Amino acid sequence: MAAAEDPEVEDHARGRIISDAPLSRPVPVDLRYDPGFSPATVRFVFPGDIEWSFPRVLLETGLRAPTRRGDIGVWPCGRVQTVVELHKNDGDVTVVQFDTTALTRFLKHTYAAGASMTTS
Repeated sequence: MAAAEDPEVEDHARGRIISDAPLSRPVPVDLRYDPGFSPATVRFVFPGDIEWSFPRVLLETGLRAPTRRGDIGVWPCGRVQTVVELHKNDGDVTVVQFDTTALTRFLKHTYAAGASMTTS
């Protein structure tokens, strides 16, 4: 996570790419938030600098119930997993499963960073 004087948040999570193949594969994902640039947006950065930006509220809502906005869907998967579905313009779809605790922790960090901006 960033230094105290810098409200930007960067957490790391391990997702699992889910596909038709018999085995899923792990993927490291950087979870980023910059309240000074876009206070309503979170970013997921995958290897190869593939970045997806979407509303923080979409992630928060998707932890509790299925939700979709445009080319991104988020929904709970059992009690401890959350699925993020990303649709590319070319029709390709990537489905990534995360531990819900990692995403919840990231959201808490984003709200703490946003609060520190308003109390500065």
